[in-house]
Amino acid sequence: MRNTAKITTAVLAAGALTLGLTACGSDKDSAGSSSDYSGPLVVAASPTPHAEILNYVKDNLAKKAGLDLEVKEFQDYIVPNTATEDGSVDANYFQNQPYLDDFNKKRGTHIVPVVTVHLEPLGLYSHKVKSVDALKSGATVAVPNDAVNEARSLKLLAANGLITLKDGAGNEATPQDIAKNPKNLKFKEVEAAQTARSLDDVDAAVINGNYAISADIKPAKDALVLESAKNSPYGNFLAVKEGNEKDPRVKKLATLLTSPEVKKFIEDKYDGSVIPSF
Repeated sequence: MRNTAKITTAVLAAGALTLGLTACGSDKDSAGSSSDYSGPLVVAASPTPHAEILNYVKDNLAKKAGLDLEVKEFQDYIVPNTATEDGSVDANYFQNQPYLDDFNKKRGTHIVPVVTVHLEPLGLYSHKVKSVDALKSGATVAVPNDAVNEARSLKLLAANGLITLKDGAGNEATPQDIAKNPKNLKFKEVEAAQTARSLDDVDAAVINGNYAISADIKPAKDALVLESAKNSPYGNFLAVKEGNEKDPRVKKLATLLTSPEVKKFIEDKYDGSVIPSF
C-alpha cells in the first residue's frame, strides 16, 4: 500500500509537471502567433524599387497613419517568401502573381497577395530601328530565358502584332508556342540581366523595367513598345501568409501603398520604368 501510494503520488506529480510545461508552451505559442499585432510591421523587399517605395512610406506617411514600419532588404526571390511563411517577417513586397503561384505550388507555402502596387513593364528596345514596323524580316530579338519573363516577352510581341501565339499559350510559353511569325523573327534567349547588354548584338531586345533602369534606359521614352499596367497579371504586390490579411498593420500599409502620394512618388522617381497599378 505504501509503495502504491508513492507511485501514485509520483505519477500525479509528473502529470502536474507535464501540464504546467504544456501550459507554458501554449502561452509562448500564443505570444508568437500571427494574431499579435503590437510590434512593428516587418516587410521583406527587393532593394529597387520595392524597398525604396516602402522607405518613402516609412519616412513620409507611416507615422501620421500610426504605422510602425520596418523594411528588410533581400537580394534574392526565395527568402522573402519563406521568411513570410515561417513568421520571420510579417509581409513581403517584391513579386507578381505568376511567380507566386509557381512558388506556392513548388514549395508548399501559403502566401497570398494583399494589394497590387506597381508594374515594372517589359519593353522592346533597339539600337538599330526606331519602330517595330522597321524590324526587317529575319531580325533577331533577345528575350529573357526564365519561364515567366520569356512568356511575358512573347505576349508583349503578340500584343503588338509581331507574332501570334498558339491558343492556350500561358505563363510558360516559349518560341515553340508561336503559331504565326510573319517577319520570321529569330529569338536569342539570354539571362534577363543580360538583355540590355545584348542590344548591340541583336536587332532588338525585350528588357525588364528594373534592368532598363540599371542600363540608363527610359522606358517611357525609349521603348518601341511597352507593356501596359492595366489588368496586368505581372503587377507587384504586398503579400502575407494566408490568414494575416486582416492584420490592421497590413491594412494600413496597403492603404498607404495605394495612396496618391505614393503614386506621385513612383511617377516622379522612375519616369515610366515603374508604373503605378492603382
